[in-house]
Amino acid sequence: MRYQIRVRGRLGRTMRAAFPALDAQVHGEDTVLAGVLADQAALYGALAQLEALGLELLEVRRESPGGVTPPHPAANDAEAS
Repeated sequence: MRYQIRVRGRLGRTMRAAFPALDAQVHGEDTVLAGVLADQAALYGALAQLEALGLELLEVRRESPGGVTPPHPAANDAEAS
């Protein structure tokens, strides 16, 4: 599954190297790490690495195979209310 992980700040080369499976792109003052992670354990590993490095996690998105992030089911429930 492909994921996008947004963290606060612009990551330098050393910090980006801690995530070899993910590409890094700067968006404003934040960095988005994106790439394919094999399974949920790999995602948790990447999140644990963020925490160990003291990075602030802002957002995690899972992309569908077509590249479009599916909406969260709860969002549809909120709109229906």
